[in-house]
Amino acid sequence: MSLIIQQPGNSVVTDLGRFRGPRFGLPVNGALDQFSARAANILAGNADNAPQLEVTALDFRMRATTDLLIAVTGAPLHLTVGGRECQQWEPVSVRAGETVALRRMTGGLRAYIAVHGSVQAPVLLGSCAPDTVVGFGLRLAEGTQLETFRSVPPIRQPYFDLPLFRLGLTRPEFNSTAVVEVTDGPDVEEFGSTADLLYTTGYTVSARSNHIGLRLGGALPERQSTAEVLSRGVPVGAIEVPSREELLVLHRGRGVTAGYPVLAVVTSRSLDVLAQARPGHKITFRKTTVPEATAQHRAALRELENLRATVSTVFALLGVGNQQGWTQLAPAAGS
Repeated sequence: MSLIIQQPGNSVVTDLGRFRGPRFGLPVNGALDQFSARAANILAGNADNAPQLEVTALDFRMRATTDLLIAVTGAPLHLTVGGRECQQWEPVSVRAGETVALRRMTGGLRAYIAVHGSVQAPVLLGSCAPDTVVGFGLRLAEGTQLETFRSVPPIRQPYFDLPLFRLGLTRPEFNSTAVVEVTDGPDVEEFGSTADLLYTTGYTVSARSNHIGLRLGGALPERQSTAEVLSRGVPVGAIEVPSREELLVLHRGRGVTAGYPVLAVVTSRSLDVLAQARPGHKITFRKTTVPEATAQHRAALRELENLRATVSTVFALLGVGNQQGWTQLAPAAGS
């Protein structure tokens, strides 16, 4: 059982990240849009951290050699399976021999494809996430065969071809302007009154941005102190001003140490927003507090857990995976 890559575009196999990496000096890496990546795996009936495909910007196409169940989340795009238009953010059946195509990605920058049962991928320190620094990871090429582990017979709505799944997940919005929430960084006072420029200025995403960090053009806060900053650990989401030309927002591929003052730190939920920012998109920053950011993060996790409960119930009724089918369920007590 396998998937054969026909048009790789810019795609890799990844998971949620190498959480053991930083203690060994390696970036955490992993899916840049963590919410979309988690949702894809949940919709496919997988563990949150199961290997999946991350497709960036370009068109992508693959062929299944067996019946599969997949889910595609992330940036809006045109999804077809065997030439049929299908919906993102819900489970989709793929018959053996059919081609899955992702085209015309708009609004955002990254899409995620999860396959029920996941795919085979090499692992480093407990993660398959690519790391460009050490040259590890599975970047897909034309002809690459990805081994899959479970076959799922086609699931189809028998009446009028209506969508089979209505699972109630609130889909993120993707467009060319975004509001990014941040908390004060440990060195905000070093920027004096110019720190307010972060919240009164619009910034434009540079084409030099990547998974290591987003480079943003606009009015830059200026550090008032000239004292040397010692290299130290920096979090994912740290906002630095390394030059007089650009603001730098460190993302999941960032090094674990740096020697620039940290003006602010992007919240976990807003890191997902930045993961979908294309060159030329406009970014504005809004200050929040750590308790507010924590509450938003927990709310997102609760929504995903509610989705998992719904998917588990639906899959059990349909007999997907190792679940019992609906015809085999025991009758309710007292019936």
